[in-house]
Order: sequence, then structure tokens, then C-alpha cells
Amino acid sequence: MARPLEYGEQVLLWEAKRGRTFSFVLREGDVFHSHRGSIPHGEIAGKPEGARVFSNTGTEFVVFRPRVGERMMKVRRRTQIVYPKDAGWLALALDLRPGMRVVEIGTGSGAFTILLAQLVGPEGRVYTFDRREDFLKNALENIARAGLSGRVEAGVLEAGEPFPVEGEVDAAFIDLPEPWLAVPPAYSVLAPGRPLAGIVPTAEQLKGFVAALEREGFVAVECIELLERKVLVREREGVRPFERMVGFTGYLVAARKALGKEVG
Repeated sequence: MARPLEYGEQVLLWEAKRGRTFSFVLREGDVFHSHRGSIPHGEIAGKPEGARVFSNTGTEFVVFRPRVGERMMKVRRRTQIVYPKDAGWLALALDLRPGMRVVEIGTGSGAFTILLAQLVGPEGRVYTFDRREDFLKNALENIARAGLSGRVEAGVLEAGEPFPVEGEVDAAFIDLPEPWLAVPPAYSVLAPGRPLAGIVPTAEQLKGFVAALEREGFVAVECIELLERKVLVREREGVRPFERMVGFTGYLVAARKALGKEVG
């Protein structure tokens, strides 16, 4: 039998008519408030995931545990985040599995850290770093709401400084204004053949990033961008693309660590 929703865990309310979503942590005695009315948390706790609940104005919601992409989008933001459309490609490029260890520099609001922590599992570790202590504090609160604090170790680090991690890691992720600064320390800490990935917002940053990767000894460098547009499916109006789309959000980069640098 499925585990019922419990106090202390994050839930997602999906509004039945409009499809809007709301996310919060269930707390005993608390009440959810929105423009569609209120729902005491006690009317949600103990119900199975997928249950229908109603606000005091009669608005219907369906309650879920948020998927990892929804957890990412619902973080409290102090910075730009990695969007799910980009995160999927980056996660594949990093080739992460349960039990692996990954370093991340440029924690930001912790959205991508949440995905990394879910992928490495309870036996893995994410070592995440940012130069701003206030960013780290907010990110760690977001990670705690996702229930993944036990998989993450965080610290303040300037770009270009060595990663304070013992032994080799299985993957490295860079999200910095000057990503080239973090390439040499990432090369040093990565196990042979393992991947590095990153995201940058401008073409000039992309050029500098790729040049640093090739200079340091990374190979199989890939650079892409992804666009995402929803499709409307309606019985009377037929099928057509949505008018708006999630367009450019960054250049995505991936590479592999090769041993020994080419000469000449």
C-alpha cells in the first residue's frame, strides 16, 4: 500500500480547472491559503498521493508529492536557476548513478543541486560550492525542503580554488560567470574519463569555457542549446503548438577528461 502523505514532507497541490500548482511543507496546525481559498494541512496529511481535496470555496485540487523538476522550479530563488529542460540533458551528460560523488561550483539557489542529490542516491554525495554564503544558506534551505540534506555537503569557495574534496569524483558541474577559472581544479579532482558539464548565458562565455576545456585536456566537447514548446490538445480546437515557449536559457556544455595533454 502506498505511503500516505505525512507532516514534514513537501507536497504539491494541482488546481483541477486551471492546472496551476502550489508547493509547501505539511505542518501540523498550518493552513494553505490562495486566491482559490484555504485548506488546513490536517485535511491533506494522512491522505494518499493523488487524492482530491477541496478548499473552503469549493475549488478542487489534487495533491501529489512533487517530482524532482517541480521541486527545482519551486525553490526560493536568489539567482537564476537551471531549468528542467536543460537539467535533463546535463544530467545525462554527467552520467550519474546511485553511489557516485559529484562536485558543483555555482550552487546559486540549489535547484540543480536537488537533481544531483536525487540522482546520486542516499549512498552518494554532492559537494557544492558558491562564493556567496547568503546564496548557500538559501540553497541549503531549499535542499532541506526537498528532503535531501543528508546527501549534500556545501562550502564557500572562490572560482579557481582547489575543490576541498578527498579523492577523485565521478562528475563535475560548473555554473559560473567565468567558468574557465574552475576548469583546472575540476580536471584535477575528476577521475580519468569522467565527465564535466556546465551552462553559460553568453557566446563570449561559451568561447572562453570551451577554450579552457581544450587547453586543460578535456576532449569530446559538446555545445548545444535547447528550446521547449508545449502542445495544446483539445477535442474541438484540435492540436496545435502553444503560443509561448521556453526559448533560450543558456548554452549547455559537456566534455570528458582525457589523460595527458596533446603537444604541438
